[in-house]
Amino acid sequence: MSQKIHSKLFIKGKLHTLTGLHIGGNSGGLKVGGVNSVVVRNPLDNQPYIPGSSLRGKMRSLLERARGPEEKNSEEGGYNKEGLEKKNSEEGGYNKEGPGTNPKTLLGKLFGVGASEKSNEPTRLIVRDSFLTKESAKKLELASNTDMPMTEVKTEVSINRISSKANPREIERVPAGAIFDLNFILTLYDKDEEIKFLNLFFESLSLIEGDSLGGHGSRGYGRVLFKELKISQKTVEDYKNPKQEEQQFQDYQIFLEALKNDKKKAI
Repeated sequence: MSQKIHSKLFIKGKLHTLTGLHIGGNSGGLKVGGVNSVVVRNPLDNQPYIPGSSLRGKMRSLLERARGPEEKNSEEGGYNKEGLEKKNSEEGGYNKEGPGTNPKTLLGKLFGVGASEKSNEPTRLIVRDSFLTKESAKKLELASNTDMPMTEVKTEVSINRISSKANPREIERVPAGAIFDLNFILTLYDKDEEIKFLNLFFESLSLIEGDSLGGHGSRGYGRVLFKELKISQKTVEDYKNPKQEEQQFQDYQIFLEALKNDKKKAI
């Protein structure tokens, strides 16, 4: 059953890297002796960026893990215990859960479910690719101590516990101190409870700050901080009447207060 769009929330901000960030790209074109694991780059300007899919996947994963199996949380949702192939724990494997599959939970509505679920429930959240700010890109371009264009290379060594042989590997990272622009779009439908979706959204960012983004987080990579988050709202009427200016809010709490006041007026 189709639903009527009520409004769109545009959330913008900055992502600051506090430690080196590695989100892997295609290593197929590397020569022998080159970096083992490179970062993803924009092919037009060769600048590293954060794919929206990487950020969105981490947001969803942490929210689901914070709630447990979706079968035990019918309102908010969680992960699917039967989502991925099970491995034999006696052989050193593990049982790995998959993303939630119930399209009627809040998380199912926010992030959507797989095509195999054949759901007509619309996905609410769009996460755009995040690119370096102009100032940060300029700073990295002029940096004299980078190992590759705008990035650093970290050498790590793993030791074979039987032969004691050292196996060095080189991993490319965006240096600590880089800043990326963030862009999210949250589409709200007539019967949606905005506050519940927004609370989940901001909770996911807090969870990432306490965890990591990208690869090798357990070894110190990917510590990030979200700053300067701002919200603007554009209703369907704003789209029908382009001359109207969209409402802009500098702070999440200010937006919530405005939302509560609008609801009181409607009663």
